[in-house]
Amino acid sequence: MKKVVVVFLIAILPSLGFAQSIFDKYEDMDNVGSVIVNKGMIDLVSKIGAVSDDPEAKEFMEMASGLQGVKVFMTEDSKVSADMSMTVKKYLKSSKLEELMRVKDKDVNVKFYVRDGAKKDHVSELLMFVSGMDNVEIGHNGRKLETVLVSLTGDIDLNKIGTLTDKMDLPQELNKAGGK
Repeated sequence: MKKVVVVFLIAILPSLGFAQSIFDKYEDMDNVGSVIVNKGMIDLVSKIGAVSDDPEAKEFMEMASGLQGVKVFMTEDSKVSADMSMTVKKYLKSSKLEELMRVKDKDVNVKFYVRDGAKKDHVSELLMFVSGMDNVEIGHNGRKLETVLVSLTGDIDLNKIGTLTDKMDLPQELNKAGGK
């Protein structure tokens, strides 16, 4: 009986410790730009910023210290955009995320989804999905992104999301999730 229990634990242990996101498949695609910031990097930046006397830096460090990870995926490819849309829909069906808000401006759709956190105005996951951006020029090199997917996990204070978007150069639409 002990051997069966040990074999069972060995079999399920990897899935408990190394859970991957359904969106990780986009990280290795050639036609997808990605930015992945893991907890180790967030902790390192928080330690460096802790010595700063700047109140804005301290507020950012307080906000960032609650994060477990940040993932941003961007594409200009219409086929990948369609796949991202299907993947988001599939994820929403299987997760406990609920829609926080929607913003539509011409052809651009921005949708925010959250998973409740331990405190009021805090969430444990914030997902932003932007689609229909085919006419929006991004950056200095003239890229015309079609879809952007942003996933933040950890203890996220929605009232301080603006600080995070400014300091990490995340899409400004995230400010709308915090009510700014």
